[in-house]
Amino acid sequence: MNEASEKSAIAAVHAFIDTFNAQDHERHAGTLNYPHIRLANGRFSRIESAEVFMAGSKRNEPALRAEGWHHTTVADLKVIQSGRDKVHLALRNDRCRADGTVYHSFDTFWIATLVEGHWGIQFRSSYLHDE
Repeated sequence: MNEASEKSAIAAVHAFIDTFNAQDHERHAGTLNYPHIRLANGRFSRIESAEVFMAGSKRNEPALRAEGWHHTTVADLKVIQSGRDKVHLALRNDRCRADGTVYHSFDTFWIATLVEGHWGIQFRSSYLHDE
């Protein structure tokens, strides 16, 4: 286990959530490392650049707002493994309405990596819509 890497990876998680909640697409894209890989709903997607990520994030914002989303919180975060340049994290995220009520919780596994001096989230596997 690598305590310094763990702290940096956890900071990257919180930066991701903070910029997601702000719907600041440019800063949000900066919380990732590329190529960024996502496994959701049985499909892998590979996002090659911040520009591609930002375009998708902007497209997804109306649907997110339409479901009543106001913000997301990290309900639980556990470091599973860590090394010098990679940290595996298990999270439980809550999607919340403006009054703070949770309307959807989901488990997710993220990998934070150190690439060219930048800690970012490079892989996410979520059970976002699985029941």
